Amino acid sequence: MMGVLTTIKDYLWDYVLLFALIGIGIYMSIRLRFPQVTRLFPSIGKLFRDIKNKVPVQEGRMTPFQSLATAIAAQVGTGNIVGVATAIASGGPGAAFWMMLSAFFGMSTIFSEAVLAQYYREEKDGHLVGGPAYYIRKGMKSKWLSIVFAIFTIIALGIVGLMVQSNAIVTSLSESFKLSGTWITIGLAAIVGVILTGGMQRIAGFSEKVVPLMAFAYILGSVIIIFMNIGMFLPALKMIIVGAFTPQAIGGGVLGITIQKAVQLGLARGLFSNEAGMGSTPHSHAVASTDHPAEQGFIAMIGVFVSTFMICLATVMVNLTSGSYDPSIPATEMAKEATLMTQKGFTIGFGTFGGAFLSISLASFALTTIIGWYFFAESNVIMLAGDKKSIVGMFRIIAIGFLVVGTLLDGEIIWMLADLFTGLMALPNIVALLVLSGTAKKLLAHYDKCKKEKQLKWPTEEDLK
Repeated sequence: MMGVLTTIKDYLWDYVLLFALIGIGIYMSIRLRFPQVTRLFPSIGKLFRDIKNKVPVQEGRMTPFQSLATAIAAQVGTGNIVGVATAIASGGPGAAFWMMLSAFFGMSTIFSEAVLAQYYREEKDGHLVGGPAYYIRKGMKSKWLSIVFAIFTIIALGIVGLMVQSNAIVTSLSESFKLSGTWITIGLAAIVGVILTGGMQRIAGFSEKVVPLMAFAYILGSVIIIFMNIGMFLPALKMIIVGAFTPQAIGGGVLGITIQKAVQLGLARGLFSNEAGMGSTPHSHAVASTDHPAEQGFIAMIGVFVSTFMICLATVMVNLTSGSYDPSIPATEMAKEATLMTQKGFTIGFGTFGGAFLSISLASFALTTIIGWYFFAESNVIMLAGDKKSIVGMFRIIAIGFLVVGTLLDGEIIWMLADLFTGLMALPNIVALLVLSGTAKKLLAHYDKCKKEKQLKWPTEEDLK
């Protein structure tokens, strides 16, 4: 059974999703006239101004920054450290180039997801709720496909996804600090339980405080290591560019890597790390309090920029400049040590403190991912449950239960299941993005029209005709 599921997962990610996610990113970039080029940096400026002014929002909603922080909490996980190192080890330094390219096109995809989630969101019991299941049902008028998406999302993020991250936390902390796995599990379940029982407001508060600190600390540590090895900075960039197109030229050809392998691993890891097109982050962007859906679409692009262009690229440069990646070792051999590669880079830079720092970073990234993914899964439980509020409470208990179970299982098995179900979850979302691409374009055009008239207003059905 495991062999069959692994084969399905590999085919899904190596072929179907790879082309579908990149394809929708290129298509939306062209159709929306590359908003990642013209809108990204102005939206970063607006976000900082909103944070400074502390614009209040009513209960049941998040500020644009809280929505972004919750999205980044989910986007930034163990994949940004361990997954990126694995891509470099198996696909060579050139994989990093293709990783960045996937993120570039992914910004248009995530813009579309966010504006559609905003436009088709609903209000239940004074709380906003939304996501792909909602725009599939209301925009595509397909109830059955929305149910399929919701079920896959609950399994992928609310059950298997939580097991993956809890397993990573216990493994990392127990190996680095020799702590008892049982006590780590008890502490983790208690922390997550306290955060989740506080609902949307506590999740938002946790994300906006922890995520910026976590990301800043990791990026700062990476930058320090890069500066400590500044002589390797330009050679590292050269390895990335050369390796993207002629990987055989790296290490005298000993890597044994083809261009196809570098492209495949780079694109897949980039897409998995920033989750553009996966259908996960729209759940948090749907509940942001904004004057127009397009404004949150611009904010959503920042999440991809932070996740891939900052954190993933930081991981790449630490490995290449510190010497933890060795181009004289064949890829098949280097891949066996990939999980320890980034840790080795930090240890080279900071000694024993470096290993402890990376372990804490991994645990922090995994914890924030648990909170973000649970919130996304719960949005789909709410849609399926309807008026039965008790089901949401039961799911919270079930999720924490699987969090504990995840610490007891083999990490390789649950990672495989997580990849499989996140892949299945993405398929209905990609179909919806393609079908509703015209609506996303109209929402952006309406925003530009409102800005020109200097009167921003929420779009109606009439406005989009």
